[in-house]
Amino acid sequence: MPLRKSSDSKPQIATVVPGAAIPGGELQIRGKGFAQGSHPRVTIGEVNAPVVIGSDTYVIARVPEGATAGELVVEANDSASESWACDIGIPIADSLHPVANPAIDAFGNIYTTFSGSRGQKVPVAVYKVDLNFNMKPFINELMNATALVFDDQGMLYVSSRFEGFIYQVTPNGNMSVFVEGMGVATGLAFDRHHNLYVGDRSGTIFKISPNRQIFVFATLEPSIAAYHLCMGPDDYLYVTGPTTSSFDAIHRISSEGEVETFYRGLGRPQGMAFDESGRLYVAASLSGRKGVVRITSERKAELFLSGPGIVGLAFSPSKSLILTTTNALYRVDVGIKGRPLF
Repeated sequence: MPLRKSSDSKPQIATVVPGAAIPGGELQIRGKGFAQGSHPRVTIGEVNAPVVIGSDTYVIARVPEGATAGELVVEANDSASESWACDIGIPIADSLHPVANPAIDAFGNIYTTFSGSRGQKVPVAVYKVDLNFNMKPFINELMNATALVFDDQGMLYVSSRFEGFIYQVTPNGNMSVFVEGMGVATGLAFDRHHNLYVGDRSGTIFKISPNRQIFVFATLEPSIAAYHLCMGPDDYLYVTGPTTSSFDAIHRISSEGEVETFYRGLGRPQGMAFDESGRLYVAASLSGRKGVVRITSERKAELFLSGPGIVGLAFSPSKSLILTTTNALYRVDVGIKGRPLF
């Protein structure tokens, strides 16, 4: 809400939707007095935000590069609205190539990938970003690192969509093959019984028991990109597999392997995470607006965060949302606690 009442002569902000964004995202601002005989101007912090649409009661502003402070102000002529607090993402790493969620260890260190094009050998496959946001190489010799997930012992698991291998990595970076033969191995998720699920992009979800027995858990339609997996608080496995449609679905799979549609109507849904209240967050577009969509247990969806190119997300211990885009890593201080994975 605005910090205090404004006089009628000033622009007055009533709502800003969504309440969070990263650079390139668009914020819809409603209120009154935005034009007053001239085009409205918008600033976020000290940075001017380009106005995409501007009228006396409705403005769409694009979050500019360099915007970090989340105080949004609408100006018209020589008057300005009271500031409105928004959660604006801060870049913490770039020159990356993530294709799925980041992974965050129990201490808050962030892990993400430089996946590369299929068959491309890159100098560093997985990077570690420490609590001071220093980025260091973590894994070098791995082809097409794809999904990342931690188990309850702090071991990192990495899928390779090129080899069909799942690697297990110790906290100091020692890597070994955990299982192989997983097809075009993409998404990874653990359940509370420590079974590991692997999404084979060609149409199979594998279940790997703690003693490394491999089962075919479920089958879905193939995806053009990847399967992204996330275990829900209801013990269902949630799956996205983006296609060329703007009306894609999030599927969920019961512990018996029965597949159902949880929500349909998203464009290119990718990485997912749950908060402690059981709400699902997914990198996707909703009604043509790109960013992070939040879906309640009643299956009501809203755009939670606006921004382009988002492929994955994870909640940090500090209640921030860590986002991966196609080439960077952002932190957004949303004040929301993620669901514990175990």
